[in-house]
Amino acid sequence: MSLKSRLALLSDSDSSLLSNIVRGIEKESLRVEPNGQLAKTAHPKELGSALTHPSITTDYSEALLEFITAPSASIDQVINELEEIHRYTYENIDDELLWVNSMPCQLGEDSSIPVGEYGTSNIGRMKTVYRLGLGQRYGRLMQTIAGIHYNFSIPDELWQELQANEGNQQSLQDYKTDGYFALIRNFRRYFWLLLYLFGAAPAVCKSFVRNREHDLVPVGNDSHSLHKPFATSLRMGNLGYQSDAQGSLVVCYNDIAQYTRTLKGALETPYKPYEHLGLKDSQGNYQQLTTNLLQIENEFYSPIRPKRTAASGETPLEALQSSGVEYIEVRCVDLNPLAACGIDRETIRFLDTFLLFCLLKESPKTNNKEYQQITENQRRTVADGRNPDLELVDGDEQRKLVDWGLDLVAEMQPVAALLDKAHRGDDYQATLARMGERLQNNSLTPAAMLLDEMQENNETYYRMAMRKAVEHREYFRSQKLAPEVIEKYQQLAAQSQLEQQQIEASETLSFDDFLAAYYHCDNLVT
Repeated sequence: MSLKSRLALLSDSDSSLLSNIVRGIEKESLRVEPNGQLAKTAHPKELGSALTHPSITTDYSEALLEFITAPSASIDQVINELEEIHRYTYENIDDELLWVNSMPCQLGEDSSIPVGEYGTSNIGRMKTVYRLGLGQRYGRLMQTIAGIHYNFSIPDELWQELQANEGNQQSLQDYKTDGYFALIRNFRRYFWLLLYLFGAAPAVCKSFVRNREHDLVPVGNDSHSLHKPFATSLRMGNLGYQSDAQGSLVVCYNDIAQYTRTLKGALETPYKPYEHLGLKDSQGNYQQLTTNLLQIENEFYSPIRPKRTAASGETPLEALQSSGVEYIEVRCVDLNPLAACGIDRETIRFLDTFLLFCLLKESPKTNNKEYQQITENQRRTVADGRNPDLELVDGDEQRKLVDWGLDLVAEMQPVAALLDKAHRGDDYQATLARMGERLQNNSLTPAAMLLDEMQENNETYYRMAMRKAVEHREYFRSQKLAPEVIEKYQQLAAQSQLEQQQIEASETLSFDDFLAAYYHCDNLVT
């Protein structure tokens, strides 16, 4: 079914269907000391258990906080909840700050970066060992990079409308799963546009590339800050979530069977360099979960993932295989230091428009040639995206990023109009127009604006980030939480700690047996 015909169908349908699109945000932020050094303190007990708290947890490091909003059909509700979590956190971290950039700064040696701790339960130990393994495989420095994860789902009523119009005879869940994979394929074709529009990591602190090969140059006369003149999101390039080991892993998104089969293969394939590291250290302590190419599915770095909430005792991959895709998770959005929460309403509205467009537009299957083109377009946009003359690969042609981007914005216009109709306003179309202006004037991109601020204020990357961190802290502390909101988060913290204690008290398996059961393999652990 074509984009045009799907748009016509939705124009004639109940507009409220599109107002029920659900999104949720996961936002990572490093805790840092007042001097910008990575905080070495344990996860504050006032924030609850990182293992079981529904809204406040940690990612790789003990210092890398992760804030999670509840799924909501209201953008305002998502942003308001994110602000609440920030305010509550700032009331409970003393004089520490939340680092506002995706790329960290003022970091010591790898060994000085504390790995997340989740208690003595088997699942808690597994989470810690997984992180130890990531540190062994890729270095701990890479794991301190932060970003925004954007979760997005379409209401069943909308899926049913599309399915009925197409005369599709699949089960609703199978139809949804195929639809989400079609969305993912189009997303991968076009996500370079997100890197251009929202990339906010054009520079790094010199300490981040210590002992690493790179082609960065100083920002003006500032030898402490390094950048690429037209870069957008260094986080999404070879200085970020990249791995030589995964370079040969070609994951197919043509259908769920091929996707799960590829990842399952990576989970089961031994990898000699990881075998050389060893499963355990000389004292018999686990230093990775397995010696295979991937320890768990989440180790695979991807700008987007199909997701399904797993039941107790079920792995994420098993959940996908048994129940299909429930939502998708976008993972390529940088923290925006210009926004107090790291993301703003305008970005959310564009993401909604872009993702719905990716869903509705025809999405042919991907072949190896296109897979390579997608990778190349990502590389070019990361390193040189703001160059007005930059060309990307579009099939057998080279096409200017700006021209291609403007064509996509034009294609998205009726999608934005439908969303405006559903929400009885004009915010989506206004946002789309501003993104068009951003394409025509690269000085309006977050990456350019941050570099301009550094140069105008004669600031290093570190000084700019610290200034923004202090500004955001003052913003959050200037508006006190209502007593009932404070009580809500105190109760969540207490309940999460109780849940962790209950999990730890109920353990019956040894950690070795727990891992063997998790991987469904009796001889996994030796």
